[in-house]
Amino acid sequence: MQIGSTTSSTGPVSSSSGSSDIAKLQKQLRELTEQLKGLASSDMDAKAKQQKAKLLQAQIQMVQAKITAIQRAQQQEQQRAQAAKAEGAAAGAAQQQKAPSAKNPPAGLGNNVDTYA
Repeated sequence: MQIGSTTSSTGPVSSSSGSSDIAKLQKQLRELTEQLKGLASSDMDAKAKQQKAKLLQAQIQMVQAKITAIQRAQQQEQQRAQAAKAEGAAAGAAQQQKAPSAKNPPAGLGNNVDTYA
């Protein structure tokens, strides 16, 4: 009986490696699904088939969970990048609004004094 193995990876995932990881996991998912389909036509006894089917289903669920986790991490990274970009744009706009007010101080008593000699 052939049993596929899965590897677990932890840690932050960058979007570029995340895409390749997803592709690898999708390939693994297809292979596990094919093994599960092929199980129906195998010549194992019923109990062995049932155990292998449970194992394959558990592996499929783990791979699906990994894909979901990577996609969620990518989405959060995109949201962080968009938030940082928006903060940068807001800070730039605030800086532009402050700059003209420093060059032209508001009219007051000190600025409009006529001097007569």
